[in-house]
Amino acid sequence: MNLDDARKRIESAVTQYGQHAAPAIDLVMAEVRSDLGRGAFNELVEEFDLELMYNITPMESDHSSS
Repeated sequence: MNLDDARKRIESAVTQYGQHAAPAIDLVMAEVRSDLGRGAFNELVEEFDLELMYNITPMESDHSSS
């Protein structure tokens, strides 16, 4: 999986399922997290506004900021 493939799959899920796309997007995002890591996952969450639209939140950093 690469970012371009992930974008296409998310766009396709949104087009096909609209507000009910969350399960399909979850599958894509699981692959992104596994294959590309937290940074790519968070980039897609922000790019597609997944937190607001589908309640898919960015991954937290592994490092504490305090």
